[in-house]
This record gives sequence, structure tokens and C-alpha cells, in this order.
Amino acid sequence: MRRRGFLAFIAILGLALAAVAPAAAGPLASGPLVQVSGTSAFLGCTADAVASQSGRVFLNSEVEPWIDVNPTNTNNVVGIWQQDRWSNGGARGLVAGVSNNGGTSWQQVVIPGITLCSGGSYQRSTDPWVSFGPNGTLYQLALSFNDVAPPFLPADFDHALLASRSTNGGLTWSAPVVVKRDTDANVFNDKQSITADPTAANLVYAVWDRLVFPSSEAASVRSSFVTSAFRGPVWFARSTNGGVSWEPARQVYDPGQNDQTIANQIVVLPNGTLVNLFAESNNENTNKLRGWSVRVLRSTNKGVSWSGPILVNRLRTIGVTDPDTGDDVRTGDIVPDVAVDPASGALYAVWQDSRFSDGQFDSIAFSQSLNGGLSWSTPIKVNRTPTNLPAGNQQAFTASVHVTTNGTVGVSYYDFRNNTPAPATLETDHFLVHCHPTTPTACTNAANWGDEVRVTNTSFNMRQAPFAAGFFTGDYEGLDNIGTAFTPFFSQPHGTDPSSTFFRRVG
Repeated sequence: MRRRGFLAFIAILGLALAAVAPAAAGPLASGPLVQVSGTSAFLGCTADAVASQSGRVFLNSEVEPWIDVNPTNTNNVVGIWQQDRWSNGGARGLVAGVSNNGGTSWQQVVIPGITLCSGGSYQRSTDPWVSFGPNGTLYQLALSFNDVAPPFLPADFDHALLASRSTNGGLTWSAPVVVKRDTDANVFNDKQSITADPTAANLVYAVWDRLVFPSSEAASVRSSFVTSAFRGPVWFARSTNGGVSWEPARQVYDPGQNDQTIANQIVVLPNGTLVNLFAESNNENTNKLRGWSVRVLRSTNKGVSWSGPILVNRLRTIGVTDPDTGDDVRTGDIVPDVAVDPASGALYAVWQDSRFSDGQFDSIAFSQSLNGGLSWSTPIKVNRTPTNLPAGNQQAFTASVHVTTNGTVGVSYYDFRNNTPAPATLETDHFLVHCHPTTPTACTNAANWGDEVRVTNTSFNMRQAPFAAGFFTGDYEGLDNIGTAFTPFFSQPHGTDPSSTFFRRVG
């Protein structure tokens, strides 16, 4: 589908169909599956002294990819991922995949200055994210830190959020700018995202959770990846000059004692309002919301001030395991995703939830807001995993949501429908399902979600993936669009590699 002639044909066909009929559920065409990542750029690096660090490094693994498309040139597509994942947190660096022909071919570009292997001062980096501004400037935000293992040294707890920018579509990057740095052993800035404001070229937003541990615990960085924090407020920073510098970071929401937030992500409505979606864990029974919930904050003045939290719905994940062995599969179980229709302003959110099976297994929940996030529809199940399978094979996980230029809503996810009962293998696939909002509320009806597309060519063995508190391809996966086509960007074990990143055009 990425050959020029075929692309032109599909584009013409799509215009013709749009001209004769309103949007309705119909088949999506898939282009070829393209492997984006290759041999690790860090195989020759010795600066990070791998042998002296704790944990296991999975060389030639590429996990947790994110993607964005240049609004000024949709042939320019950039993805980013963790390169050479560690079992106990982070990777040896972050690498971008850059395409200038709509995803037909790619080149790898190391994000400079964020780890020792990329010319920086930290051993590891994680949580990759990229975002294009309306003028084509591209931004990334990395969390860089050091391995933490006894005997503890002050440098172990040094970590920073490092932002950089590219003015040539991801081919080269500026030196990183510190958005937030800490050396306190009892705090850790975690799970950041970056959003360039599509309505204002010089405005860029960063948001994350700041985990605060009890001082008596001498908390390590590693604990933030596997346990709830003592406290985890939302922190925010803003650049008003296109990422050249950043205003001082500040707290914008505190969930309270023994509570935390995670997976903060900002989207911008057509009128310029910012909406930050996140998951929140409550350890007390306030308003009968003990456990996890999906919530949003709103800002009508570009992040100067924020509303209080608005409930989207409960998040009733139970997590994912290998159906044959019970081994953990690390997924986006507490990482919801959000998308906005840039034309209508409709908001769409997805997350893992076990409510549709009475708590037996996770499925993909979907909810929408038509009033800027002030209220949300009742969640529905949107994954099309067959229901005549054993419960373990019906598990669906790590959902992403996006909207194309004609308003079509797409949701991607993994599931185990093709798994066979053999303990050495866990056959897994990536899928995309879509809905055409022919009316404003059409997508709140599960019957209007259809034409599921298998994004993977063949099932892959999830048990081959890096093991990081479970078999791991990422706490999130990328999904964007080129015109009316979706662009899934995801990780899967491949050949002898623990995992590789792949791209496909579906639409």
C-alpha cells in the first residue's frame, strides 16, 4: 500500500466512495507490514559498562514505540522506541525511526545526549514520546536515570526529564534541555509525555507523575516500576518558545496521601483547551472509588491553571497472564490512551478493563466525550476477540486510540486468540478495529465497531519478548494516521530478536 501507484489508487478510490455515500462501517485495506528497527545502534557501546549494572539487558530489543506524523508533510513519519531494554527498568537509549516516504522505508536515528551510549551522562532512558508541532518542528521527551543497586551512591538517584527538538523531521536533534532533574533518593519523575500544541506553534507541554516515597524506605528508582507510590501527583511544564527552553516545572494536581497518578497525556481541543487524561490509584474509599480510575484535568488558558479531576470511569483491570503457564505479561493495564478529533473536538479514551467478563479477563473499554471532557459515555467493549475461546485466550490488552481526517475512530490492541496450549509459546497478534461516527453517539454502540484488521502477518511468541516484570513489548504502543489511513506502530518478537518495531498502513 506504500507503493506510489497503489497509494494514489487507494486515495482516489477513497474520495470516490466518500462522494457517493456517508461514512459507514466498511472494510479497511492493509498495506505491507514493514520492519522499522534493525540491529541495535548500541551493540558497540562500552561507555555504559553493561557488565557492571544490575539486571539483564536484552540486546537487539526494541519496545514501547510511539509515533507521530508531520502535519506539514505527511510523508514524514517518525517513531521512537526503547533500544536494548533492561529487565529492571529502562533501556540503553532511545532511537527514532524516520521515514520520508510515508512509511515505505526507514532509517534509525539515535536520540543524542540522553544516555552514555548516546553521548550523555546517564546509564539508561525510558518512556519514549514524540510530538510534531503545527510548523513541522518535532519534539521528544526522555526520562534518563542510572542503575540503582547496592552499595547506593548519590549518583544512583540522579535522574532527569530531557527534551530535544528536530527541525528537519527527525534526522538530527538538538542537545537535550533539562525539563526536570532530581537527585533526591525519595522522589522519581515517571511516565512522561510531550505534546506540541496544534493551535499555537511555540507552545509545547510536558506532563508526568512525580512519585514521592516515604523517607524511611530509602526508595530505589526500581521500585517505581513495580509498586504504587506513597504519593504520585501530576507535574507539568511548558515551553513557550518552541522547546528552546522550559518554564519551571510545577505540581498541578495532588491525589492525596497513599494515592498516585500515572500515564498522564495531554491532547488539545480545536478551541485550544488542554485535556490531560491519566489513571489514578486511590487507596482509601473516597467516593467509593478505591482502586484505579480514569480521570481528566482541563485547562482553558494553555496550562496556566487547571481544573480539578473529572471522572471518566473506573479502571477495572486485573492484568494479563500467559493462559498456559500463568506467567505475567506486562501490558498497558494502568495506561489509558486518549485521542481528539481535530475537527469536531470529540474526545475518545480507551483502557484495559475486566468489567465485560465479570472480572475474568481484561478486554478493551472505550468511552467518549462530546463536551470537552466534562462528561463521558458509559464504557463499551470494542475489541473483537472471539468469545467462544477459553477465558485466557480472550484477554485483550495495551490499547491505543486515534482519529483519521474523516473522523473515523480506530483502536488497536493485542490478544491471544491464536494461542495454542503449549507452555513454550504464547501466540500473540496485534489488531485494529474501527468505527465511523455517522452520528455523534454512533461509536458508543458496540454494534458500530467492526471490520477488525489483523495487523500482524503471523502470530508471534510473546514469551520471546524481554522480561521486565512480565513479558514486555511496552506499556503503550503507537497509533497515528496519514489522511484516512491508520498507522499502527508496535513491537513484537521477530526472528532471533527479543522484539522489533513494525509499521503498517491500514485504511
